[in-house]
Amino acid sequence: MSEADEIDREDGLTRVEAFSDGVIAIIITIMVLELKTPVTEGLGALWSLWPIFIAYVLSYAYVAIYWVNHHRLLGHARLVTSGLLWSNMLLLFTLSLIPFSTAYLGEHHFSREATLLYLVTMLTPALAYILLQGRIAATGAQNVASRRYHKASHRKGIAASVVYAFGLPLTFLSPWLGIACAALVAVFWMLPWSVLDRLFLDRHPPAGS
Repeated sequence: MSEADEIDREDGLTRVEAFSDGVIAIIITIMVLELKTPVTEGLGALWSLWPIFIAYVLSYAYVAIYWVNHHRLLGHARLVTSGLLWSNMLLLFTLSLIPFSTAYLGEHHFSREATLLYLVTMLTPALAYILLQGRIAATGAQNVASRRYHKASHRKGIAASVVYAFGLPLTFLSPWLGIACAALVAVFWMLPWSVLDRLFLDRHPPAGS
């Protein structure tokens, strides 16, 4: 590969990350615009907004998690392929649905239907992220550190998707059980390196690591 090709590759990855950052920033902006101030004064009026605020906090945590992990994932990319571009666009599309389901969840006070919609909206970007990671794992860095990162992150993503899917039938018992599954996934990804993360790594790392 020539030096010019390497420069084009780096510029391409920079554009992908910059575009993704812009879309994610817009998603957060749209969500925060849904936090409208009440017309009447008093703590009672503010308290009535608690479902909207909780839905916003939960969704903000999710979007932040995707931004952090997206940044880490692209650090392992080496080629800007059509598969990478389109799978990245699919991820951004699924993330762009979060403001709608967040507003619906808050406005309808965590009803069963709103919670089901919210869980589906959370599940779709999780699956899209797995697809994007597969593309990058196939064409990106192939060193020991990258292979271990992809294996651990992929397993963790599958586990998170299973928790989302498990939350769907639980929602029919109680919407709060479905929300608890969604919150569990957020905690799952936000915790610092712990025993939980080590569960997704091989106990015996590859030779040479």
